[in-house]
Amino acid sequence: MSQVQQPRRRFSRWERILLGLFVFTLPLVNPWVRGDGVGYYAYARSLLIERHLNFEKDWQHGNESFVMGQVGPDGRVLPSEYTSTGHIANIWSIGPSLLWAPFLVVTHAGVLLVDQMGAHVSADGFSAPYLITMAVATSFYGFLSLWISFYLARKYFEERWAFLATLGIWWASSLPVYMYFNPSWSHAHSAFVVALFLWYWHRTRTARTLPQWILLGVLSGLMVNVYYPNGVVLLVPVMEAISSYWKEWNASAHGGPAIPRLFVRHLIYLGTFVVALLPTLISRQIIFGSPTNTGYTPVRGWAWHSPAFWSVLFSSDHGLLSWTPILILALVGLAWFHRVDQRFATYLTVVFVAFYVLISLHPDWDGLSSYGSRFFVSLTPLFVLGLAAFFEWLGRAWHGRRSTAAAWTMVAVPIVWNLGLVYQWGTHLIPARGPISWRAAAYNQVAVVPEQAVSTMKSYLTRRGKLMDRIEREDVKQIKSQRPEGTE
Repeated sequence: MSQVQQPRRRFSRWERILLGLFVFTLPLVNPWVRGDGVGYYAYARSLLIERHLNFEKDWQHGNESFVMGQVGPDGRVLPSEYTSTGHIANIWSIGPSLLWAPFLVVTHAGVLLVDQMGAHVSADGFSAPYLITMAVATSFYGFLSLWISFYLARKYFEERWAFLATLGIWWASSLPVYMYFNPSWSHAHSAFVVALFLWYWHRTRTARTLPQWILLGVLSGLMVNVYYPNGVVLLVPVMEAISSYWKEWNASAHGGPAIPRLFVRHLIYLGTFVVALLPTLISRQIIFGSPTNTGYTPVRGWAWHSPAFWSVLFSSDHGLLSWTPILILALVGLAWFHRVDQRFATYLTVVFVAFYVLISLHPDWDGLSSYGSRFFVSLTPLFVLGLAAFFEWLGRAWHGRRSTAAAWTMVAVPIVWNLGLVYQWGTHLIPARGPISWRAAAYNQVAVVPEQAVSTMKSYLTRRGKLMDRIEREDVKQIKSQRPEGTE
C-alpha cells in the first residue's frame, strides 16, 4: 500500500518578502577585500592558489590604508611583519575562508576552464570572479543568519512580529555594512554560525542523541573558528550541562546511571569541538609556532582595571546603543522573553552580558574602523529574538492596528536613521575612526544625506571602482591626520 505523500510546505507571505528583499539587494554587494578582510581572505586565496600559508602577495595587494606600515616603498613586506616561523603574522581567523572555500573552489575551476578557452582571466584569486564570489557568499551567509533567526523567533511569536524584528535588525544594525559593503570581514559569517548553532541547540535541547552531540560539537568548533569571541556563546551548552547534572542528581537519588551517560556524551562533545577547532589550532601553530597563540594582545594586557562598560554601549566612538538604538528595544524584549521561555532567555541574557564584559575589557573595544560596535553582529539571532519579543509585548499591550502601526514606526525610523548614518560613515562625512559629533551627524542626516545619497548610490551601482578609490583616499587621509607628527 503506497504512502500518502505530504503536501510540500509553501513559503509564507513574510518569507517571500524576506527572500525578495535579499535578491533585490544583491546589487549592493561590494566585491572588494579591504582592511581586516585582507587577513581573512588571505587563507582562502593562498591555500587555493598557492597551496601554502605565506601571505606576501595578499599583503602586497592590500588596500593602501592596510599596507601602511606593513609594506615598504619597494613593495616588499617589512621584516617586522614576520613571525619566528617565517610566516606573516596573520592574526585574523581562518573560519571565514572555510565558509568561502566551497564557492571559491567552484569559481577557480570555472576560471581555469574559461582561461583554457581563451578568456584570459587571471586565476590568481584577486581577479573579479573570485572577489564577486567572495562578496556574494558573504551576503548569502548574512541572509541565512537572518533567515534562521526569523525561523527561531517564529517558534515563539506571531510571524508578523518575527518578520518585523528580522527586518529591523537587518537594516537598523551594523549587519548590512558587513553583509554588503565590507564583505571580506568576518561579521556576517559570525552571525550565521551563531544563528546555526543556536538553532540546532534549540532543536535538540529536549533529547539529544549521540550523533546530534557530535554535530553540535562540530558547529561549536566552526563558530569559534570563524570568530574567537563567539566562544562566549558556548556558555549555552555549559549552563545546559550544569542544569542537567543538577536535575539528574536530584531525580536519581544523588547519582544513578544517567549522570555517567551524560558525562560520556559531554566528553564526546568536547572531543568533537577540539577536532573541529583544528583549522585554527594548526594555522596558529604554523604561523606563530603555538596552537594557542592568536597574535592578538595577550589577555594580561587587557583593561582589567578600567573596563569600558559605559563607552561600549553609549560612546560616540562606535557605542552599541548610541549608534544602533534599535538594539535598546531588542534588549528590553529579551527581558520580557523570560516570561515565554525562562531557561532559554536566561542563557541568552548570560551570553549577552558575558560578551559585553569581554568587549569592554578589550583594549580595542571601539573596533577602530568600525560601523557601530561591529563585534556584536555575532549576536544577531539574540537581537532578532529580543526585538520579536518586544513587539509581541507591544501587541498585547496595544491591541489591533494601534500596535501594528507603532511596531512599524519603531522599525522604520531606526532603519532610515541607520541607513543615513551608514552613508555618512562610508563616505567619511563622519570619521570612520574615533568619536563623532552627534550634532554634525544629525545635521548631515537632514541637510546633506538627502541631497547626496541618490547621486552617490548611482555611482555605487555604475562606477563603483572610482567611488571606492575616493573612499580609500579619504580613509588614508584620516589615518595620516591622526598620526603623531614626524611618523610615516
